[in-house]
Amino acid sequence: MSTEFIDNYAWIFWLALILIFVIIEVLTVDLTFLMLSLGSVGGLISGLIGFPWWGQLLVAAAAAVLLLFAVRPPLLRALKRGGDPARSNVDALIGLTGAVTTDFDGSAGHVKLANGETWTARLSGDASQPLETGDPVLVIAIEGATAVVVPAERKIP
Repeated sequence: MSTEFIDNYAWIFWLALILIFVIIEVLTVDLTFLMLSLGSVGGLISGLIGFPWWGQLLVAAAAAVLLLFAVRPPLLRALKRGGDPARSNVDALIGLTGAVTTDFDGSAGHVKLANGETWTARLSGDASQPLETGDPVLVIAIEGATAVVVPAERKIP
């Protein structure tokens, strides 16, 4: 195989490489393979201009490295900036107030939270201060299916 053959048909190699990188990027969504595919576009364009195969390879490698280190990090930051700051699931329960629905025997009982849910609950720390029906509480943690509460007047430790 002569270098003339490689020079004449390198564009097929670049198109195949671009296609492979784009497919992998669609599956990973990490922007790494997008930068590699754009570097390969640089190799393809340099080949169409008339660069020899080794020149195309150098252009593609330089473009890919430049894109990986200069363009990818700001793009990733921009993508991650759009996350929803609202807490959800168990995280949303921490800090909710509620009221005791059944007296705490020892350190366990039931509470109805401000969101309307009823939870099995236990007192945090010492159980020297008994809680009775109607007493306000504050959720400080969730452990499995149990809300860890403190009397609402007390600060979160």
